[in-house]
Amino acid sequence: MPNGVEMVLSVIGDLPIGAPVAFEAAYGWGWLVELLEDYGFEPHLVHPLRCKAIAFARLKNDKVDAATLAQLLRANLLPEAWIAPLEVRQQRALLRHRCQLVRLRTLLRNRVHAVLADYGCDRSGSYFTAPGRVWLDGLGLPDSSRRVVDDLLVLMDALKEPIDALDQQLVAHVRGDPRVKTLTQLPGVGTLTALVIVAEIGDISRFPSARKLAAWAGLTPTVRSSDMTVRHGHISK
Repeated sequence: MPNGVEMVLSVIGDLPIGAPVAFEAAYGWGWLVELLEDYGFEPHLVHPLRCKAIAFARLKNDKVDAATLAQLLRANLLPEAWIAPLEVRQQRALLRHRCQLVRLRTLLRNRVHAVLADYGCDRSGSYFTAPGRVWLDGLGLPDSSRRVVDDLLVLMDALKEPIDALDQQLVAHVRGDPRVKTLTQLPGVGTLTALVIVAEIGDISRFPSARKLAAWAGLTPTVRSSDMTVRHGHISK
């Protein structure tokens, strides 16, 4: 069925207030959580990788999957994922948006390097500082390649403004946050990296131990054991 408040309420609107509702962590689930909470229902987000009852079912369709979720929820066996508060989800959205913009800028820079490599052009310093831009402008490139480089530089300049604005907004948001201040004391962890760690972890009290946190982050080694033989592999993620 199509997304929308009216459509969803037409299906679950007759349930009593406080009724638990289980749903898979599918694309665009944030609005559904807000809808359920606004109307007094109890949302339960299913962990997609741990719900083996659905993943390995011989008969798979939405109706069967929904019935399986209902049975697991009734038996208190539902593998749940943490539903981050709206503020945390908004913080994640900003940080992920910035990461995507930076990746896009890196893609454009790599494209400039690739175009110049075709003509054997290179310099020891950066191409994109003020001296580097002067060097780029002075290159005798064919018209088509000059057009490509100029267009890429224009796009890079257009990305600078939103990236800088996001940096200012994010840094201002975390001033006085003791978590960020503590994390930046670690070698190699700057303000933005600390922000990402804080936003992705969310409420750290949901992890009963440091070991659980490390396992969730995928920093623990994989272990394969048989009888007396134990092999440790790369980190789990």
